Amino acid sequence: MAAPPPSAPGEPAPPPPPLQYSLLLQHLVGDKRQPRVWDPAALGGIPCPPKSEEQKMVERVMESCPFKAALACVGGFVLGGAFGIFTAGIDTNVGFDPKDPYRTPTAKEVLKDMGQRGISYAKNFAIVGAMFSCTECVVESYRGKSDWKNSVISGCITGGAIGFRAGLKAGVIGCGGFAAFSAAVDYYLR
Repeated sequence: MAAPPPSAPGEPAPPPPPLQYSLLLQHLVGDKRQPRVWDPAALGGIPCPPKSEEQKMVERVMESCPFKAALACVGGFVLGGAFGIFTAGIDTNVGFDPKDPYRTPTAKEVLKDMGQRGISYAKNFAIVGAMFSCTECVVESYRGKSDWKNSVISGCITGGAIGFRAGLKAGVIGCGGFAAFSAAVDYYLR
């Protein structure tokens, strides 16, 4: 931009050119606006390359409700099996025969009892884990929020469904108990 011509010593300086707001707006919000590229290194973060399509696909699969339910089912099965074997190991009645209370059980009988208890616990934990995870994911998807209320609602649904098999009162108690336990775990973990 060229400098304005010098004015004569007695003349006032010429007024500055009017500010053209339309040009300014074109550069700020209009067609001439340049998209801002955020560089994490400039903001003090760790720089990372953009995600590939394969990474995005894996993220979508791992964040889906069926995957979360299957993962909780497998994890519940493993944890329940370990818990069942542990409780059978410390139980003094494993391999106990009521017909002959003084007979010492054989190792085969004790291992058979431990295996049966481990499988029983594993199935129960797997079902409860899958039910809770699936209902929590559905509630979170429906509400569109990820907060402590999701686990309380899904705990109530899961506990109520499990307890309802024994009647309405047991369903209400199961709903309240499982919701309170879910709230306590969520409070502790978050």
